[in-house]
Amino acid sequence: MATDVRLKEGLPEITAALVGNYLECNKLSHLGHKPLPSRTAVIDILADLYDLLFPGFGRRQNLHVGNVEYFAGEFIDALHDKLTQQIAAALRHELCREAPHVDFEALAQQKAISFLRKLPEIRCVLGQDVEAAYAGDPAARSYHEIIFCYPGMEAVTTYRVAHELLMLGVPFIPRMMTEVAHSKTGIDIHPGARIGPGFFIDHGTGVVIGETCEIGSHVKIYQGVTLGALSFQRDQEGNLVRGTKRHPTLHDHVVVYANATILGGDTIIGHHSVIGSNVWLTQSVEPYTVVQLEKPQLRIRGSRGDGSGLMYHI
Repeated sequence: MATDVRLKEGLPEITAALVGNYLECNKLSHLGHKPLPSRTAVIDILADLYDLLFPGFGRRQNLHVGNVEYFAGEFIDALHDKLTQQIAAALRHELCREAPHVDFEALAQQKAISFLRKLPEIRCVLGQDVEAAYAGDPAARSYHEIIFCYPGMEAVTTYRVAHELLMLGVPFIPRMMTEVAHSKTGIDIHPGARIGPGFFIDHGTGVVIGETCEIGSHVKIYQGVTLGALSFQRDQEGNLVRGTKRHPTLHDHVVVYANATILGGDTIIGHHSVIGSNVWLTQSVEPYTVVQLEKPQLRIRGSRGDGSGLMYHI
């Protein structure tokens, strides 16, 4: 610790300047008595949901048919309270000015219950995702390995939970959830995307799936794939137009290989098509189409050991 206490005499001035900036640049501040959802609480909710969706794979071990009902009931009860509190905070922040007399706790409880009722359905879809991963990756030795180890499975699980909350009109929290998965796995899936069952992301790092993407069933994509927007529509004042279809549509049984980029809301990839590595695609393709780059020419230089070299092309 510094020993010159005289230098600390300037700290009140720094504090006053910073507080003045809070008031001047209030877009970067949230000052008031209406707290936002807690990042820590949302991470805890995700961990609880993982335990419920994949019992025995998460934090709670030694589960069996004799105690699993008690375990599930305990987690459901806790999640009801946690979700109600966090959803109420999100709703109050978004809607308080428009509807100041709404009972946000009561509304949040309704949404929490509706979401919890969806868990069996989410599990069924996740089962198809796990099967797709096992069928699509010869390195996978078991379903258990996929659930335990695959970052793509973690990202897709988080997406499916977040998407259901978004469909129930819950603000903030769905995006918070998918950004937690993004930071852990390097896979960025917007909760607004619509993704069918049997979805498999192999390896996964660097994958980006935009808000208005529509992905059919049994689609497989590899690392570095971007399903993004080609351009952003603006109004007469130059502001971005929101809520339009900006991202591509992939129909059933499409495969997209590593580092391919598919852009545009009008871009449709027909069923059973294959998009090769490093392809940049901004137009639709018909079903059963293969899109790939021309084979590049490699230049290889070898050495004879006497300082001379031999060059040839492949």
